[in-house]
Amino acid sequence: MAHYNQWMNEKLYQCAHQLSAEDLNKDMGAFFKSILGTLNHLLVADLIWLRRFASHPANFASLQRLNEFEETTHLDQTITTSLEDLQTQRAKLDQIILDFTNELSDQDLETHFSYQNMKGLQFNDRLGYPLQHFFNHQTHHRGQLTTLFNQLDVDVGVTDLLMTIRSMELD
Repeated sequence: MAHYNQWMNEKLYQCAHQLSAEDLNKDMGAFFKSILGTLNHLLVADLIWLRRFASHPANFASLQRLNEFEETTHLDQTITTSLEDLQTQRAKLDQIILDFTNELSDQDLETHFSYQNMKGLQFNDRLGYPLQHFFNHQTHHRGQLTTLFNQLDVDVGVTDLLMTIRSMELD
């Protein structure tokens, strides 16, 4: 899923670079209004979840690099209005996600850890469950982005997870 995440993000940013600033910022009725708003939300939400994962008892070394990113306080936070800056941060974060998932063991996925959601509610889950949610959340909003791009006549191309799986088998 981390490889798929990286592959899809690269595709979406290629599409975003085909648009004007006006189109990137246009309120198109998505949860986070615009393409740029949705790209910001994906970065913010990933940072929120990865910081939660950093509290896991395994103390993952890959997640120590999260301090290089801005603090996140709300889901509709704008990290930057610059597509180039957002893409740079996205690429850095996607590498951290890859490193993190490579660091995981089966035992880590079964180990419980405690965290708070954005409303301050406390949870204690096996790492595997919120990790599944983490990747599903990305897919959910990237699906919205592909629709927004389609509405602006930008073809995202193939988005099938199986394409990533098959390419990994060839490596």
